[in-house]
Amino acid sequence: MLIDSHCHLNYKGLAEHQAEILARARARGVRGFLNISTRESEWAAVVATAHREPDVWASVGIHPHEADDHADLGANVLRAATDDPRVIAIGETGLDYYYDHSDRAVQQALFRVHIGVARETGLPLIIHTRDAEDDTLAILSDEMGKGAFPALIHCFTASAAFGAAVLDLGLTISLSGIVTFKSARDLADFAAHIPDDRLLVETDAPFLAPVPHRGKTCEPAYVADTLACVATLRGVTPEALAETTGANFRALFQKAAFQKAAL
Repeated sequence: MLIDSHCHLNYKGLAEHQAEILARARARGVRGFLNISTRESEWAAVVATAHREPDVWASVGIHPHEADDHADLGANVLRAATDDPRVIAIGETGLDYYYDHSDRAVQQALFRVHIGVARETGLPLIIHTRDAEDDTLAILSDEMGKGAFPALIHCFTASAAFGAAVLDLGLTISLSGIVTFKSARDLADFAAHIPDDRLLVETDAPFLAPVPHRGKTCEPAYVADTLACVATLRGVTPEALAETTGANFRALFQKAAFQKAAL
């Protein structure tokens, strides 16, 4: 039941060899892939991959780096894109103050647009946050007060305090290959204590290849290495953790549960 809950199959480094990359992942036991979009111009290709591959699903959304170029994206456009049967999530969206590639006010406004569509459709929101814990938490708390919506923090690298706060809001946390890095001891400590029913694993491929693949282009097969590391941290077998995270994926991304795929 191992799922790569966040990868970019249409990014350079993966798109050129997509069939082979998916075959390698399946050979390592990966049974599902959530293919993430980051700008509107990617949506068609990302969704097309999901239509072609029965164990691949798609998201639609705008990464905070791309917010300035999508400042006028309306909720209606995003909502219409979610009608496709292979689109099971919204995002990735959120706030990134580390690079500040887009104006912070624009990032915040677009983040709220995504949240509104997630609330309306019931599709989970995939959140990117970097160096923006206070504003991310403030927006999530404010928007949850307007009505609950399903959401996860992808590629979690934030503080334990932020993690506890988003867990209190009902969010799920997804761990990437960063948790395998020797420099990520605080993250490893936090990963050991995430509630069983709030945990996912991902690659964020083609980025952040886990140990023992650091320095290589990351690919979905490597989610098995991240899973093995997290299983060790939590004192369980990789098989047991794969079942747990697979069940969590199906529970969160309920639109996928009704489709014919390898789950």
